[in-house]
Amino acid sequence: MLKKIPHTYVIVFAIIVISAFLTWIIPGGTFDRHIVTVNGIDRNVVIPESFHYTDNNPQTWQVFSALFYGFVDKADIIIFILMIGGAFWIMNESKAIDVAIQSFLRFSKRIEHNRVIAKLGADNLIFILIMIMFSVFGAVFGMSEETIAFVIIFVPLSISMGYDSIIGVSLCFVAAALGFAGAILNPFTIGIAQGLSNLPLFSGIEYRMFCWVIINLVGFTFILRYAKSIKKNPSRSAVLKDDNYWRERQEENTEVIIHNTPVSAWIIYIILLVVLIIFSWFYPYSNLAIGANIVKLPVLPVLTALFGLTGWMTLRKSVHFFIIHILLFTILILITGVMGYGWYIMEISTLFFVMGLSTGISMSYSANKITKLFLDGVKDILSAALVVGLAGGIIIIINEGNIIDTLLYKLSESISGMGKMASVSMMYVVQNFINILMPSGSAKAALTMPMMSQFSDLIGVSRQATVMAFQFGDGFTNMITPTSGVLLGVLSVAKIPYDKWFRWVLPLIIILFILGFLLLIPTVYMELTGF
Repeated sequence: MLKKIPHTYVIVFAIIVISAFLTWIIPGGTFDRHIVTVNGIDRNVVIPESFHYTDNNPQTWQVFSALFYGFVDKADIIIFILMIGGAFWIMNESKAIDVAIQSFLRFSKRIEHNRVIAKLGADNLIFILIMIMFSVFGAVFGMSEETIAFVIIFVPLSISMGYDSIIGVSLCFVAAALGFAGAILNPFTIGIAQGLSNLPLFSGIEYRMFCWVIINLVGFTFILRYAKSIKKNPSRSAVLKDDNYWRERQEENTEVIIHNTPVSAWIIYIILLVVLIIFSWFYPYSNLAIGANIVKLPVLPVLTALFGLTGWMTLRKSVHFFIIHILLFTILILITGVMGYGWYIMEISTLFFVMGLSTGISMSYSANKITKLFLDGVKDILSAALVVGLAGGIIIIINEGNIIDTLLYKLSESISGMGKMASVSMMYVVQNFINILMPSGSAKAALTMPMMSQFSDLIGVSRQATVMAFQFGDGFTNMITPTSGVLLGVLSVAKIPYDKWFRWVLPLIIILFILGFLLLIPTVYMELTGF
């Protein structure tokens, strides 16, 4: 009889203990660092050939204090998850998402009658369009933490369509991760890596665009094949029993929905419209960062005009459609804020919080009811927030133990003496390994690229090839590493146990890992633009 799989908390804490054990057997070491301005931002980067051993700093009781410091270090993401959980619980109570899903399902059935769409498969077409959108977000502005908010939308949708929560997570999180690995214009990975390597910003985009297409083709095919097998035989789902949570929630929401529009919804419409008009007045043009280019567009005025028109139309139909309308514009403003104003966790959390309040007031809920619903949502999603802090403890232990630089030094030493292709391949392997210990792409770039780029000069390989090795090594394992707070947050929100996710995603990771090797070959043996 099989033993019960350990809880995610147990798995993560076990990794913390193992990390502490490693601090006893791996010598302490460090690189000297200095401040370098990269794309207008100061970065603390290592000085090549400056490594020196230091006294050991073995971790013992710190495995417990690491939990505290992990929560402190990841406080922004934890609060982000809690605020999203509360906001979406209010929206869930309004039944607006249920109305939207029902409307979407009716729409997908109608388009199935089209011969071309019927041949391709309506669900396949819808999934591909959604995944392309999120992949673009990952490739252009490095969408990562933001996908946690979309899990709450796409998991119930995929289950309603006859699939499972893994498909729901794949539509947003995996698709964004594939785009993140393709990194066409990702300022947080390619932008920093190229800046530290003294390469023109976003140079070599032609080959990266090709890689992005290939990566998406492989990833989307894997996801769609799994979706087809689940649709045909739901018992094949790796999370069949776990998805009962979502099915029970859907059954609880089967009561008849009364379509009406309270006066309070019109009041919220007017308030939001006035706020958008004020912002449009002060910010008539937004400078959207798309790679190295800045595009000046009247985004806010256009969004304000659209909100005014479509908001009035949805209110005439039902408050539920108006709430979905608020959700849609929340997403559009989120994209504008990230690309045009450098928004991150704090601003996005605030945006979703306002969305939740607007939903509650539009439904004429009392202040007490809105508060209770928000707290219920926080309570429901609390485990997802806690696991993010727990995972942060792993990074704390490794850093406090002074072993991360030692590991990097030993790995870089192992590369010397190899041929060009073997060296680039080893760089790729090293970056994958480091990504397990340090999921942050920008931090990893600051740690590795100053050395790797100079090492590529010694062996006669383009620095651009080194950047590509970093890009792939940083991207693929984000979907499986247990130290990633984003991954664990996504899985906890979706109610997917880590071990089941690991078994499902491992074949995809292996395929992508091999694909990364193949895509690196032209960077060594072919003359590519920008290389």
